Amino acid sequence: MAYLSMIISRVSIILLLLAGSATLPAAAQEEESEFVFAYVTREADPFYQKQRAYTGLKLREAKPLKDAALLALGESRILGRLARVKFKLVEMMLKKSDNISTALLKLHRESNASVYLLDIPLNDLISAGRALAGEQELLLFNIRHGEDSLRGENCSPVIFHTYPSNAMLMDSIAQYLVKKKWSRILALRGSMKEDKRLTETFVRSVKKFGLNIVGIKEFTLSNDPRLRDRTNISLLTGSTSYDIIFLADTQGDFGRYIPYSAYYPRPVVGSEGLKASAWHWTWERHGAPQLNQRFDRRTKRRMNGRDWASWMAVRSVTEAIVRIKSSDVQEISSYLVSESATFDGYKGVPVNFRRWNNQLRQPILLHVHNAVIARAPIDGFLHRSNTLDTLGLDHPESSCNFQGN
Repeated sequence: MAYLSMIISRVSIILLLLAGSATLPAAAQEEESEFVFAYVTREADPFYQKQRAYTGLKLREAKPLKDAALLALGESRILGRLARVKFKLVEMMLKKSDNISTALLKLHRESNASVYLLDIPLNDLISAGRALAGEQELLLFNIRHGEDSLRGENCSPVIFHTYPSNAMLMDSIAQYLVKKKWSRILALRGSMKEDKRLTETFVRSVKKFGLNIVGIKEFTLSNDPRLRDRTNISLLTGSTSYDIIFLADTQGDFGRYIPYSAYYPRPVVGSEGLKASAWHWTWERHGAPQLNQRFDRRTKRRMNGRDWASWMAVRSVTEAIVRIKSSDVQEISSYLVSESATFDGYKGVPVNFRRWNNQLRQPILLHVHNAVIARAPIDGFLHRSNTLDTLGLDHPESSCNFQGN
């Protein structure tokens, strides 16, 4: 019902704009203001460096998120014309020596860019949020990082998050495990700091939903016989009983061997097996096939969760401009966190931003490599005001305390 209401609302916006434009003089209809988005990257960003396994296999290859932003701008062209706003995207690649906040302010002066899609390393994002927290003419979007600190102790009033937090992703998996009554979990993690943080987040989700971690073991990709207890999958998975294996392996070179190789034949979730993502190319409902097809035609590849976050950032801003009939950044920012602001993310329910940390509330897709298995929140998990807030840190749990919330 909420989804139908949202569609009706969008149609009404278009009809109102059409009616308004028809009554304007021809000269007024031709006048368009320009609203500039900026896509920002960092030179030699490790995230985009090709990562190969020791045999030379390319296991995970990141693709630029600009493509999804351009798709969203193309989709917004008609609404922009009706609202007499021309949307534009400029690009900036930071050099290794560039200061992030100085560079963004310079770009704002030179190109009048107001909304920044930040596809940059985590430290850059934190620095920008701190340095620009008082800037009222800039709006920054995190379209890439799930680190919970960005929505907590390192949150910023100028940074909005369309990419889900790790807490949201891990809560989605935990809810599904509760539904399946897989309560005893063996956790395997890599040695990288990202693996450890992801495991810590999952452990919090396990406690939140009343599950049980029967063991946490660290694995190592090595041929050293002295590390046999950390390299042998049977030894890692055969010392205790469990219902499910949780895997935290951001590199992907060891974890890909876990399914079908564990001592006990148990499902795997996390970095392999059943994964939690903002988007998946096999999502087949609520207009998703059409979005996936448009993206595929434009890029010759499949849309992923970070692509969706980039697309959603542009989509939310362009729709906000049309609805409030203003390109003022402060007004856009206020509208995005207002109770009346909802957007269609093609996930079946309206999505909107949390006022306390600027995180986009959104369903999470649980999927294997070629199919979506479930959508979280899982049926039966309730919240006093919004079931989407069963995913991630709720307001009372949040350490984000920027002014105004």
